[in-house]
Amino acid sequence: MAKRKTPKAEKVVDLTPKAEKVTDEQIKKIQGIVDRINRTQMDIGQLESRKHQALHYMAGVNDELSLMQNELNEQYGTFDIDIQTGKINYPPDNGETDKKD
Repeated sequence: MAKRKTPKAEKVVDLTPKAEKVTDEQIKKIQGIVDRINRTQMDIGQLESRKHQALHYMAGVNDELSLMQNELNEQYGTFDIDIQTGKINYPPDNGETDKKD
């Protein structure tokens, strides 16, 4: 076997005792941070739930609008209505609708 060119390093033993737990101040700070995270996650969940309900509500209102548009289209031939005045905006008549070949 070959001889070592560098001497073997001596083992250093650390005799200082290691802490077994963090300080009371640190644990309170950690608990406060975790509590804020948990509250924020709960707030986000509540917001997402409200958002989900609002999206369902909006889908229902859009369905109502589609039904109203169909009703107006059947009655007036268009659903292009000025919602401020109620004026019906008929499509321009280019004279070809009643022409026969």
